[in-house]
Amino acid sequence: MNAIKKPTFTGPELTGLSAREVVHKLKTKEIKPQEALDAAYTRISQVEPTINAIPTLCEERARQSIEQLSRHGKLHHNHAGWLAGLPIGIKDLTAVAGVKTTFGTVGLKNNIPEQSDVLVQTLEARGGLVVGKTNTPEMGAGGNTFNEVFGYTRNPWDIRKNAGGSSGGAAASLASGEVWLSHGSDLAGSLRTPAAFCGVTGFRPSPGRVGGGPPPAAFLMEGISGPMARDVEDIALFMDAMCGYDPRVPLSIEAPAIPFQQSVKESNEKVKIAFAPDQNGFAPVEAEIRQILEQAMLKVEANGGTVELACPELPNLYDTYITLRGMHYGAVNARLPKDIQQHFKQTLKENIETGINLSADAIYSAIRDRTTLYHNVQEFLLHHDVLALPVVGLEPGLVEDEYPATVDGVPVTDYIDWLRFSFLATTTGMPAIAMPAGFTASGMPVGIQLIGPPRGEAKLLQVAKAVEEAVSLSNTPIDPVIKQSNK
Repeated sequence: MNAIKKPTFTGPELTGLSAREVVHKLKTKEIKPQEALDAAYTRISQVEPTINAIPTLCEERARQSIEQLSRHGKLHHNHAGWLAGLPIGIKDLTAVAGVKTTFGTVGLKNNIPEQSDVLVQTLEARGGLVVGKTNTPEMGAGGNTFNEVFGYTRNPWDIRKNAGGSSGGAAASLASGEVWLSHGSDLAGSLRTPAAFCGVTGFRPSPGRVGGGPPPAAFLMEGISGPMARDVEDIALFMDAMCGYDPRVPLSIEAPAIPFQQSVKESNEKVKIAFAPDQNGFAPVEAEIRQILEQAMLKVEANGGTVELACPELPNLYDTYITLRGMHYGAVNARLPKDIQQHFKQTLKENIETGINLSADAIYSAIRDRTTLYHNVQEFLLHHDVLALPVVGLEPGLVEDEYPATVDGVPVTDYIDWLRFSFLATTTGMPAIAMPAGFTASGMPVGIQLIGPPRGEAKLLQVAKAVEEAVSLSNTPIDPVIKQSNK
């Protein structure tokens, strides 16, 4: 089931390397930033008409940014996250000064911010060169990346299928070799689902680790940014580039004393994993997905790890998460001007309605129940390194389908219901990583999700590296796979 022939890759040689390899070449001046940009834009021109992952490019701005590298380097060249001129992607929910930032909605299709988001400022100061904005569903609402401004983003493994959402453009750009690192964000698995669907890696950090919530509601901890890459060590590099305290971001926390890149190198195979393939019956999972994840766990055991079928008690998780999510939409999207909201798709309007109609009792109960859930998971992880779950319970569907009708024969009640495996990390504030675990019989990637202890990014990366080595899948990019349509 996992033995598929990997698609070819015909992009520039440089784009097939890891981010850390390219950064090393940039630091040692074996290549110049101009060459990295040339390679990225060449690859973008090759695949963008097919996958539509980075619909807004800013090549002139990126090349002008090279002039700032010397000044930034004087301040940050010894920083663990110094990127030295590496091209990166930024999700189209996050402001980049002078670059169209649409949020995937018609009401903002011509929006050009004057100032970059704090995270973008940080990444550029640490040597990142923004090549463009990656596609997202409208206002980030959806597990399938499409909108009325730019259209569908397609999965490089089969362009008939969706790339996940809401960081679908970021995941597809990585899988196809357009960039080496791409920024994502996550509320209901928005960087975890695309990572799983596109065969890359997405990391949802602890709240504050790489900043906070959306600027209008920066004290919210549910929707947060995170790194996406093609393997675990590149995630560690991007984490080091992103993290650190900034007084402009109220939830932000200090960078760890030991860089994540150093921590991940201390990984060993003797990991202890609790595996919950349906999360105590909380979410359905199709038999093929379950089997692939079980095979991955067997490989971890064969490599020296321990895997136990176990899951903490998770009372009221569904209602708690839905309420917290509603508070996010009520505080953020519901407060946008009416001339922007009038263009919203129906599922986005429904999210807003849920948020503004929450009862006080539901909000207070969610605050209390979140605390119970946090302590249950925190105590559970005293006896296990991580909790392993599916990312989603099925493989990607067609791009034309906003969300699946069923999962393992169980009807999906609304567009968020099929993303239940994303709820736990968001609700408890635990870090989570989605990473490749295998392939379906049809050749589509399958991801596994690992949830680590509070502020336990370093440990989580170490375990993820051990899993990555045990599963032993290629992490090089691919050419988009064009198959005959079923229609």
